[in-house]
Amino acid sequence: MTRHTYTAIVEREGAGFVALCPELDVASQGSTVEEATANLREAVELFLECADPEEVARRVHTDVFVTRFEATVA
Repeated sequence: MTRHTYTAIVEREGAGFVALCPELDVASQGSTVEEATANLREAVELFLECADPEEVARRVHTDVFVTRFEATVA
């Protein structure tokens, strides 16, 4: 078994949360941050188990940067 580390970006959507793995463009959701993250982990694992290696190579983004910035509105 090979273990990899991925990024989870989680945001509130309505009454729940949506989690995105930007490296693979895989998303999931849950009623809490923890549940959304756990569901994302499961979705990523299922994707990696089932996807053709060429599709994984096509979708993987190795340079992912998460940052914050300010924007001014007139």
